[in-house]
Amino acid sequence: MAAIVLAEVRTNCEREAVAEWAASKHPDAPVRTLDEVDPEALDPATTLIPARVVWLPPMRKGERRVSMADVLVLSNPRRPPAFRQGAIKKRAPDRVRVVAGEPATVEELRRRHEQSSAEGEDFGQFVEVAAALSAERAERQLIGDRYKVPKLVAQQIGSSARFQANAAKLAADLGRPAAAIIQDAIDKMSTFVATQSPLMDDVFSTTFGKLYERTWTVSVDLDTLSELRSLNKTHGLVFLPSHRSYVDTLVLSDALRRHDFPPNLVLGGNNLALWPLAAIARRAGVIFIRRKFGDDPIYKFAMRAYLSFIVEKRFNLEWYIEGGRSRTGKLRPPMMGLLAYVVDAVEQLDTADMMVVPTSIVYDQLHEIAAIARESAGGAKKPEDVTWLLKYAKAQRSYLGEARVRFGEPFSLRESILELSEDDPARLEKIAFKVMDEINAATPISATSLAGFALLGAGDRAYTAKEIEDILRPLLAYIERRELPGPDPAMCRGLGLKSTLKELTDAGVLTHFAGGVDDVWSIAGENHAVAAYYRNGAIHHFVDRAIVEVALFAADRRTIDDDRETRLAAAQAEALRIRDLLKFEFFFPTKQEFLHRLGAEMDLIAPEWRTVRPTPAWLHDTFVAMSGELFARRTLQPFFDAQLVMSRRLVELGEESREKQEIIADCLGLGKQLALQGVVKSRDSVSTELYTAAYKLADNRGLIDPHDGRDLVAARQEWLDEVKDMRDRLARIAEIEAKQTGVTAV
Repeated sequence: MAAIVLAEVRTNCEREAVAEWAASKHPDAPVRTLDEVDPEALDPATTLIPARVVWLPPMRKGERRVSMADVLVLSNPRRPPAFRQGAIKKRAPDRVRVVAGEPATVEELRRRHEQSSAEGEDFGQFVEVAAALSAERAERQLIGDRYKVPKLVAQQIGSSARFQANAAKLAADLGRPAAAIIQDAIDKMSTFVATQSPLMDDVFSTTFGKLYERTWTVSVDLDTLSELRSLNKTHGLVFLPSHRSYVDTLVLSDALRRHDFPPNLVLGGNNLALWPLAAIARRAGVIFIRRKFGDDPIYKFAMRAYLSFIVEKRFNLEWYIEGGRSRTGKLRPPMMGLLAYVVDAVEQLDTADMMVVPTSIVYDQLHEIAAIARESAGGAKKPEDVTWLLKYAKAQRSYLGEARVRFGEPFSLRESILELSEDDPARLEKIAFKVMDEINAATPISATSLAGFALLGAGDRAYTAKEIEDILRPLLAYIERRELPGPDPAMCRGLGLKSTLKELTDAGVLTHFAGGVDDVWSIAGENHAVAAYYRNGAIHHFVDRAIVEVALFAADRRTIDDDRETRLAAAQAEALRIRDLLKFEFFFPTKQEFLHRLGAEMDLIAPEWRTVRPTPAWLHDTFVAMSGELFARRTLQPFFDAQLVMSRRLVELGEESREKQEIIADCLGLGKQLALQGVVKSRDSVSTELYTAAYKLADNRGLIDPHDGRDLVAARQEWLDEVKDMRDRLARIAEIEAKQTGVTAV
């Protein structure tokens, strides 16, 4: 059987290297470049063996990697110029390797061409692309999966039968020629397709790693990372991280790179496509896309085609499902657009699947929080530009503790799709909420988060380290019993606690007074929103417990049925009612799983709860036994305070309707007033983010605009009364806490 070595070479030196390799490995096979071969004229039984030369960088600190110095002198060790290749080959032969791709016969290539390419596409061009991709895979086995990058993307997509068929359908819908749609789509694709290269991947990680390497010590869940590494051998991975900082993607990419994962293709907003960052980032796998493109059908078509290609070829993806950085420390509502495109791709490709990897990234401290808090309080967001980038880089020079990367339970996107009905209008939301729930479950509780949780829930005064330690002790006990991903307990007591308080003081969150007998700490000035950001990074771990506490008060004020099943149904209905009030603040699992979790909380509080009749005396004894472990007020007060402001404003408007932004602006003013008057208990609740969530709840309940003859005034008042009831229960919990601990609540 005849064979030909197809040499992908640029210089005479590279051809000589391939010829030397072929003389040893395939002595009977001639060496030819594609320019010297006509695939159409070859015997179908001819075997084509793709080969190329791989130039390796010199060893630096035990790793072959391009340095910034190489770039500054305009040298690429992975692609040396022709005049240097001979010297490198002679003096450092270990840097010159020849790799061969998987051989294929002309007949096999012809069959693949007919199956995947559109009619009329050139067979010779198909062979060229196939040979290059095969050699690329062989090269990756030598240099590592961290250099697995998509190549010749536009050529592969544009020549596929599926792309051209879908373009013809779109052309018919738009009344335009198919050829024009194809060209327009390819042109638009060229604005966002990532053209990755090993050089730029090295340059990007080396250059922009400075934005976080001195700022945090990065820790990663190595056990889960090892499982993901095995999973990635058979599946493409979709990393969906929480979004806290501009450097999230740098922190995650470095963690993956160090464990030889292929680089993620990162979808990001074009607001960060800044020079010189964008030019390098595009070549390192960042896909800058428009923030909104729903009114451009060809852009949507091009994006769908690109994502479908990525899914089919099993490249790893990454995007931030919240759509933007958290403004409160909690997860923001998920954005569904990109998820919808990937779901469509999985459905359209018969055997394709992607494993979704919910990813949590949290930091002990962030420079960005103060600016984020100002924006949340109604301040304008400053645009990102080169000046902003330089200031940001300067701020990142000081050490801020630990950055933690953790992973939720990965799940098959195809299986999740099949589990849900195609006609279910909430199908995407259910998948997205599963992601958010897993991110929350994986998010570790930091010592700074716990300190914020403790101090914001205490009276607005200064506290000694001993007093703060006393507040934290039952919280740590609860975290241990629940087996939550908690902080190092040593950082919440003794010298460790003082170190944690110093971190928050240095960040401007706390003030420290050392002029008396004892050192004391308090929340600094107007920095309650900043302290709340730290607290909210962990608050979701306490929500189920908080709902149980609030729901227990319902039993205290009603006639309690003797029938156990009736009592249980009433308790579950009350818990679900509270859950409904908070559904735009937290991500809850299905109702069945939610009730199961509440049952587990009750098992911790009072193991006998399933058999006893919850009399007022039993409830009193239960709350007394929970000394220091009452979490509802500290967890839920800000959200019910925000709902109080929104519902009061709507009641004041009577039947009148207002635009969303006008109502939220009104609430900012009213909220500040009520906080000054002591009606609103949590100053961090005066927030556009919290008022936006309260507005969504009001809109969901039909309280924004009059419709269907409903008595809008009565409905708005009903919601206000419901919120007042919740706040009354929190006030009762505050009284119990004060008696138990001696610490007066906010």
